[in-house]
Parts: sequence; C-alpha cells; structure tokens
Amino acid sequence: MRKVIGIGETILDIIFQGEQPSAAVPGGSVFNGIVSLGRMGVNVCFISETGNDRVGNIILKFMRDNHIPTDHVNVFPDGKSPVSLAFLNDRSDAEYLFYKDYPKQRLDVIYPKIEEDDIVIIGSYYALNPVLRDKMLELLEMAREKKAIVYYDPNFRSSHKDEAMKLAPTIIENLEYADIVRGSAEDFFYMYGLKEVDKIYTDKIKFYCPRFICTSGNGKIALRTANVCKEYDVEPLEAVSTIGAGDNFNAGLIYGLLKYDVRYRDLNHIDEKTWDKVIQCGKDFSAEVCRSFSNSISATFAQNYK
Repeated sequence: MRKVIGIGETILDIIFQGEQPSAAVPGGSVFNGIVSLGRMGVNVCFISETGNDRVGNIILKFMRDNHIPTDHVNVFPDGKSPVSLAFLNDRSDAEYLFYKDYPKQRLDVIYPKIEEDDIVIIGSYYALNPVLRDKMLELLEMAREKKAIVYYDPNFRSSHKDEAMKLAPTIIENLEYADIVRGSAEDFFYMYGLKEVDKIYTDKIKFYCPRFICTSGNGKIALRTANVCKEYDVEPLEAVSTIGAGDNFNAGLIYGLLKYDVRYRDLNHIDEKTWDKVIQCGKDFSAEVCRSFSNSISATFAQNYK
C-alpha cells in the first residue's frame, strides 16, 4: 500500500476572533494535510519534532487519535513546543504570531522506509531552514532514489520576503527535487515579486519542475504542465476560517493522485481528464476546511467522501 510521508513542524494554533481565543488546534502546514489524509484512511507518516511538555503531549495524542504514528517525531527534552497565535480578520483570513524555542539538536529521528510511488510532502520555511537542510536533503535524496513522488508547497510567508534572495538557491534545489509544485499566488509574489501565472511558470518553475499548480484564494486555480494549460473556477462559500485551506488543497490533490492511481512513471503524461478529477479532490478538501475552525477535514466528511 502506497504511503504519504510528510516532514514539517507541529505547532499549537490558538485562534483569536476579535480579542478572544475561540479555539486551539494542533497545526503546521504539512501536518494539516497529513491529518486529513490520515482521516481518509491513507497510510501516513509524519517526521517532526515537539517539546516534552503539555503542548507536545497534546500534539502527540492528537496524532495518535488521527492514525498518525509518532515513531518519527523527535521529542526534545530542552526547549518548548512551538505555539502560534492566529488572529482572524473579518474575511476569516489569519495573521500569525509565532512563539518558538527549539533546542540546538534538531530532528534527531529515524526516517520511515520510502518505496516507489510513495508521496513525500515538503513545504514552508521548514523546507528552507539552513539548520535542518542536511536532514531535508537526506529525505529528498532517498525519495529520488526510490522513485517516490515529491510534492512541494513553498508556502512562503511575508515574514520571510526580505530573505527571498538569500533563500533562492535552496528554493531552486527544492524545485529540482520536486515532481509537483503547488503554491499560492501570494507565495510567488513574496518569493519573486511576480503576479502573472504564466510568467511565474516559464521564468521560475518550468525549467526545474514541469508540473505546476497555482491557487489564489477564491480566485481561479491555474494548472500548467508540459501538455495541459488550464484554469479552474472556485465555487464561492461562506468561510469560517481559511486556515489550512491551501494545506488541504494539497491533501486533496494527493488523495486524488492515490485514488486515480497516478504513479511516478505516469507523471509526464497525466491527461487533462485525470488532472480534472485530481484537482476536484483538492477543491473539495479545501472547501470543507474553510467551513470550520479545524485545520483539517472532519471525520464525517472523510467518511462520506470515501
């Protein structure tokens, strides 16, 4: 059975509406997608780290409750589990404040076994962080060697836009390892100062990775590959919170790749009809997450969607 392997941070998101906290949910961009896939019954692994404290215990319990093994999580004794405060505006979009206190020794974990056609997800600053780079490259090398599909979501935040030039070589390296790149229009604007999808694709992505998906909130989804160039509409909905929308678009898309049996050897010739079905899964997962404060799809949705 194919597995999905994610690597990224786990963090406790405390969500504020106005001045008051209204929910606290374990999050982290790759983690949110892995939780959804776990709820869908997909065989998942997650590589991460957390503190030996109350917050860390909440996260580890949450993982076990959602069928995610904790074997690949480094529980560090000194330092504290990271926490984020997410302040929702009137459009239900979040502005974040992060509190982190990591130890010197990072990601001291055993990696899961990677096999052909497994899917490895990387993303966010975690995939660029110089402190973790050797660990990240080790995983990407294993994935390449075994012919696993590497899915990259840059998830590049405005807080790092001043470092975009300095991080450019690492971003390029990630793009070279990637088989599918999915980012938001915002990510690419912060990374490259570009807004036009075709320009982003031809100037920045295509040379390294020919399969590119660009989402833009409730705007159109753009797909660019060697043989398909297409836009998809996004159905309007009343969002409660948009936290996790992109992460779950990733999860849905990956679920679609598994469901429609897209394998490593098929990547260069996925036809338009298959892309339509795969992207629809991404849209469905993403829309579901916007309807609640949860960072992942609900168990009920997962049950019905199967």
